[in-house]
Amino acid sequence: MAKESSFDVVSEVDMQEVDNAYQQASRELSQRYDLKGTGATLDLAKKEGVFTIEAPSEFVASQVRDVLGSKLVKRGVDLSAVKWADPEAASGMTVRQRGTLAQGIDQDTAKRIAKDIRDLKLKAKATVEGDHLRVSSASRDTLQAVIKSLQEKDYGQPLQFTNYR
Repeated sequence: MAKESSFDVVSEVDMQEVDNAYQQASRELSQRYDLKGTGATLDLAKKEGVFTIEAPSEFVASQVRDVLGSKLVKRGVDLSAVKWADPEAASGMTVRQRGTLAQGIDQDTAKRIAKDIRDLKLKAKATVEGDHLRVSSASRDTLQAVIKSLQEKDYGQPLQFTNYR
């Protein structure tokens, strides 16, 4: 009997790179001429993985988001990993916006990925294990085809393929 090969489908973000991008964006906010005196702030709660932007208007908040986004891309963090909520009114005529980092694959997305793998009609088995999926098959070529198919689809968050054995 052939030994089964497998890999894991995960969605993780390197928090050190996120922190580095946050530090660079904060520094740029204090130095950029068009954002210097606006009172816009950017905060990161590392444990929760939440960005908070406070700005005097939605336009300035979008500028801060663009600065942060450019720093995240330079550090190799996929922008689809950050889910931005709608801007909400805060005290003192300011706007607050929160962005949450996607860590792990939620159950609905995991089920959708598993269904897409089954729909490929390949001899591969996908099982949901907490916040990641394990895909196994007897053929490594089948696993490569599954990876290629998953890379072509958009699930609203970045996917990584780890523990390929």
